[in-house]
Amino acid sequence: MDGVRAMTCEYLLVDGYNIIFAWPELKELADVNLDGARTKLQDILCNYQGYKKCQVILVFDGYKVKGNPGEVIRYHNIHVIFTKEAETADQYIEKVTQQIGRRYQVAVATSDKLEQVIILGKGALRLSARDLQKEIKETNDEINLRHLKQIPSKKNRLFDNVDPQLLAYLEDIRLDRVKEKTEEKRDGKGKGKKKKKKR
Repeated sequence: MDGVRAMTCEYLLVDGYNIIFAWPELKELADVNLDGARTKLQDILCNYQGYKKCQVILVFDGYKVKGNPGEVIRYHNIHVIFTKEAETADQYIEKVTQQIGRRYQVAVATSDKLEQVIILGKGALRLSARDLQKEIKETNDEINLRHLKQIPSKKNRLFDNVDPQLLAYLEDIRLDRVKEKTEEKRDGKGKGKKKKKKR
């Protein structure tokens, strides 16, 4: 799926563990600290949502946890779902896509081939893990181009764009030369002139 179509979606559902283990940098982190990998993915998606303004639902499998009732949490500006016991992320995504797919433009990010076929059948758009990574990179590039480059450089000084004559005058004030120049002009006008006596 191309990035243009992804940007138009109103809801983006993400298969969390599928993405984590498909992106090398997240997989490497997950091998050491799975919680850290989840948090990093959440932060990446928060930044993406903040710019694109679509509703992001990140889904993690909780089906292997005995007695797990499932959990829905708000992480900054996205929703994070941990599925209940015996419910996979795929099943949850399919259910939500079925419920909202007729009213909203929905995209699903997963590299699970079977899941891609199912969600396409429900009218949703699909993104592979690679597609999502590309979409996020392009979004970050767009943010840098449109916003960060508009911020004035810290080297931009207050008087960089001041009229040269005004700048010279301000420099004279700073160096206390205005009084000297005024006196010189006054003395210069008085030379060679005599005051007329009143008769």
